[in-house]
Amino acid sequence: MNLEHHPCFSVAAHRTHGRVHLPVAPRCNIQCKFCNRKFDCVNESRPGVTSGIVTPDQAMLYLETVFARKKNISVVGIAGPGDPFANPKETIETLERVRAAYPEIILCVATNGLNLLPYLDDLVRLQVSHVTVTVNAVDPSIGARIYSWVRYNRRVLPAENGVRILLQNQTAAIEGLKSRGVAVKINSIVIPGINEQHIETIAEHMGKLNVDILNCVPYYPSKGSAFEHLAEPSRDMIRTIQSKAARFVKQMRHCTRCRADAVGLLGAPPDIDLMRQLQACERTDTKNVVIQMSAPRPYVAVASMEGVLVNQHLGEAASLLIFGKEDGRIRLIESRDTPDKGGGSQRWSQLANMLLDCRALLVSGVGEKPKQALRMSGIEVHEIDGLISDAVHAVINGESLRHLVRRQATACGAGCGGGGTGCG
Repeated sequence: MNLEHHPCFSVAAHRTHGRVHLPVAPRCNIQCKFCNRKFDCVNESRPGVTSGIVTPDQAMLYLETVFARKKNISVVGIAGPGDPFANPKETIETLERVRAAYPEIILCVATNGLNLLPYLDDLVRLQVSHVTVTVNAVDPSIGARIYSWVRYNRRVLPAENGVRILLQNQTAAIEGLKSRGVAVKINSIVIPGINEQHIETIAEHMGKLNVDILNCVPYYPSKGSAFEHLAEPSRDMIRTIQSKAARFVKQMRHCTRCRADAVGLLGAPPDIDLMRQLQACERTDTKNVVIQMSAPRPYVAVASMEGVLVNQHLGEAASLLIFGKEDGRIRLIESRDTPDKGGGSQRWSQLANMLLDCRALLVSGVGEKPKQALRMSGIEVHEIDGLISDAVHAVINGESLRHLVRRQATACGAGCGGGGTGCG
């Protein structure tokens, strides 16, 4: 992996290399007065916002789609929408699975640091090269104005007591990360009237800990939060604070206040199709539950050797027949070539993207990986035998396919390959 390709840590990389955040961490162990994670607008870019929550299984399916659609992703991160280490099981499992599947990808996490310390060696083991820690105060009295409560060791602590523990744990974790060779970015939310005069002190403290970069993040008024009445800081205020803080720590000046489900280049508008994919993935329990997506799907795809019967395994199909209803009749619309063999899981993600206008795929056989990729995209997969005309008519009219469900071709005990076309 090329660590210079992290768009948050490298100014040069942020215009060419993208990132994807996997929202696998819904719970949080701190209540910030500027945060409301329940409110989500598709046009809103701020931490804590996501269009869906996914399990590690679902995250891996979603990631296949992201890599198929976005060719410039260099970083996979976990940034909430809660805190990764308030959800340590989900976080570590996801990182483990991403590292195993994509050994060259950069891994990173963004955390408040309260419960980070016990997992430093896990992060090193998984080659997590970049960690962002949000530090909004190094003075407990100021921190007590920013946080409502802190949950630590299964106890909810009042703000000032909790903030003292938070600051201790943040400092110890940052020192531990730096001693292990992990790059550290500090996010400090600039909240007018609360801590804007304190950011320089934070920078001085972080500079002594040898952090790599400091990001002065403008507070964003969040509907329903305790601080929703506060005004967003001006650009001039942020520039002045950055100039003062730069005496102690290098400044990140290209932040776009990423969502917990951000994907693509920093500052790029949300990819609506990928948001739908994420929402669809959230509704998929990875146990073959069929999901539907909201986009119009008038067609049915069929794997067939001669164009009359559903009798071909998906893995052997060089093309798929696309059927639809026109003028009240079922018609062949076109034939679509399938992606070339040998592409691994990306082949099935590409196929799913090719069939986004299809409500179903009819085949005589299909492997589990392509089935999952297609169902994640809202495409029903049916393994059946029978006439194409009967099967497509049933799908389009919402009728049962139970009578066409494929039986084992070798039930008679014969040693044939089971083509599903009957014995010759």
